[in-house]
Amino acid sequence: MTRPHTFSGNTLDRAERERRDPAWIARRERDPASLFLPLRRLDVLARDDGGALRLAWQTGRRLARLGVDGPKFLLGLRDGAAHFALDVSDADDALTQDGGGRIDAGSHIDGGARTGGAPRFVELREASVLLPAAEAGIAAQARANLDWHARHQFCSVCGQPSQSVRGGQQRTCGGCGAHHFPRTDPVVIVVVSRGDRCLLGQSRGRLARRRMFSALAGFVDQGESIEEAVRREVAEEAGVQVGRVTYHSSQPWPFPSSLMIGCHADALTTELRPDDVEMQAVRWFPRPQVRRALANADPKLRVPAQFAIAHHLIKAWAERA
Repeated sequence: MTRPHTFSGNTLDRAERERRDPAWIARRERDPASLFLPLRRLDVLARDDGGALRLAWQTGRRLARLGVDGPKFLLGLRDGAAHFALDVSDADDALTQDGGGRIDAGSHIDGGARTGGAPRFVELREASVLLPAAEAGIAAQARANLDWHARHQFCSVCGQPSQSVRGGQQRTCGGCGAHHFPRTDPVVIVVVSRGDRCLLGQSRGRLARRRMFSALAGFVDQGESIEEAVRREVAEEAGVQVGRVTYHSSQPWPFPSSLMIGCHADALTTELRPDDVEMQAVRWFPRPQVRRALANADPKLRVPAQFAIAHHLIKAWAERA
């Protein structure tokens, strides 16, 4: 990879040592230099910037002026300034109505005041193709963290309410004292090939509705290596046996919180016996057709866009000599 995948490239120092001190976090929440990234129902606040998007970081002063507040979670540090994610799902529309003209200095990650219209809340998939790489990575961290906190309000051991600690890096049960940590689910995603053909699938649901074929993928099971997960998933979804598995790259995927582990694999068999419950279709595609699809020039084959690791796995295979 010559550049990181979308949602990689987060440049914040995640402040592992500093976040251990609750008093330090409390001071940084009140610090005029600290910046806050509002999210509403997991959509991120962003501002149009000459055809691109920039994260619409807010100062505490502006949030107080607008009467906007909500749960805060520390993302990290940049140039000494603390950066927080702010859940404003229960707030009104003040942030998007009071944005005309000049905004607070430093409310973008690179500092400096800018001009423009009101910021807007944008779904992260949409925002990711327009945000700078580092900002897409920060937004991914913020979305995944807020979603985890929303889903884990109660202790899975005793059922009592839990509280956020370490700036959102952990939750602690108020009843039994159990510690809970944000989870990242490993997912293998693989382009299987045999000679001049590769195996792509169309799962039931979103891919089928978009008439798109992609790399096969599935969650890594307990007590399973990456290679074992690849072989199992391909056998389950396509009925194809796989031999050699090689690692390509990985991608954070904050929907809700996965790590996509990209691989290539060699097929030992070619007969297709797809899982008709999970898969809409599984097919072998020749290299010339895949190359046309990557160029959006094949009416019979659509593949994922460049923000998805599947696109780069398919492209890496298609460009082989």
